[in-house]
Amino acid sequence: MSTPIVNSQLAEAINNALATVIDPELRRPITELGMVDSVSVSDDGRVRLAVLLTIAGCPLRDTITSDSEKALFAVPGVTAVDVDLKVMSQAQRDALKEKLRGPGGQRGIPFNQPDSLTKVFAVASGKGGVGKSSVTVNLACALAAQGLRVGIVDADVYGFSVPGLMGITQAPTRVDDMILPPVAYGVKVISIGMFVTGNQPVAWRGPMLHRALEQFLTDVYFGDLDALFLDLPPGTGDIAISVAQLLPKAEILVVTTPQAAAADVAERAGAIATQTGQKVAGVIENMSYLEMPDGGRMELFGSGGGAVLTERLTATVGADVPLLGQIPLDIQLREGGDAGVPIVIGQPGTPAAESLAGIAARLAAVPRGLAGMKLGLQPR
Repeated sequence: MSTPIVNSQLAEAINNALATVIDPELRRPITELGMVDSVSVSDDGRVRLAVLLTIAGCPLRDTITSDSEKALFAVPGVTAVDVDLKVMSQAQRDALKEKLRGPGGQRGIPFNQPDSLTKVFAVASGKGGVGKSSVTVNLACALAAQGLRVGIVDADVYGFSVPGLMGITQAPTRVDDMILPPVAYGVKVISIGMFVTGNQPVAWRGPMLHRALEQFLTDVYFGDLDALFLDLPPGTGDIAISVAQLLPKAEILVVTTPQAAAADVAERAGAIATQTGQKVAGVIENMSYLEMPDGGRMELFGSGGGAVLTERLTATVGADVPLLGQIPLDIQLREGGDAGVPIVIGQPGTPAAESLAGIAARLAAVPRGLAGMKLGLQPR
């Protein structure tokens, strides 16, 4: 015989256990999201749990089931667990969206709200091939490994590569007009690559690019993030302009190599801040040198490009632009990207990973400005 839980201590223990079960996409406890439909326990300790999925085809239903079973089996006295998966009604989905988005389930770009504390970094480069996407992915994963809540928007619509670098093959989950991004290494990721078949090219003009980016920022539910990275396409085209319009508080991170020619082109990517009113958060020099077996360094692409770029951008934008770090060439960085395991996760002790982690720590240490933010203080 199975009856609702009446033992207060057992009920509390089971509720506490279920509160540790985190929805893989929303990254919040299933108890908080209204996903626990019912819980009952039989005299012999068998627990029957009914969980409400957001949609019938939820791709992570098996994860929710296994995590629930693991949490409940850890409760003393529980001998067996049966998990029944159901699907939310439209009214329940509407209530969930309102819980996540606020009253009325309002749409909009949450990172532009006056009370948003999310640091938004637009990772730019003057030209392709400087490792911008690899840098973006590793910085995001390094911050997530520190316990921060991080997201990535792969804004390089033509040359999307973030899903592959993160090892993501799962499609986003759509809950009515709300899109739940896949999560890898604690980072929420959205990319146009998740919506195309195979290696199909994307051939869009400017207005379509703007609309795609706008939809990523309004329809995708990232939740409360500490940092959001946008992997921009090379140059200063449509997407760079759209980012300035849609996320005016986004700070620009410029990635270059030490080569003088690359630094010259990268200067333009940072100098766009003088036209958009954005801040340049700093310069990252990638592929700085190759460490040799004898301890020496081979500077394959020259040297000094990052330092020269910081000096030029400081003069151009009229504010200090720091050189955040120099990342050495490392075959393991490339191998990790090909395998979908960022080097800061797979090989954290390598010089390249330590350099990337150091840059991430510098970004995390910079506080978000409070100008214009309401603090909720009232005079007595």
